[in-house]
Amino acid sequence: MVPFVYIARCADGSLYIGHTDDLSAREQTHNEGHGARYTATRRPVRIIYSEQFPSIKSAMARERQLKGWTTTKKEALVGKDTARLKGISSRSRRQRK
Repeated sequence: MVPFVYIARCADGSLYIGHTDDLSAREQTHNEGHGARYTATRRPVRIIYSEQFPSIKSAMARERQLKGWTTTKKEALVGKDTARLKGISSRSRRQRK
């Protein structure tokens, strides 16, 4: 079993983040209304991004991290826009100082 963190886009355009060891089965579960309460009312969902991890512990840590990100930052990750992602991250660091 290989753990993944995934980002799914819901029918209303919102994003949902979770973890699984089977991406296609998890997408199907969400679309059957059994995945999560959040996605059950926002079907259909489509997994649009995933990352593979060596352990469930590391996958869950990444899931918690991503859930704390802004939608803008998540969209930059999904779009593989590394320049934008770095810009958002550096702005966040400057704002915390």
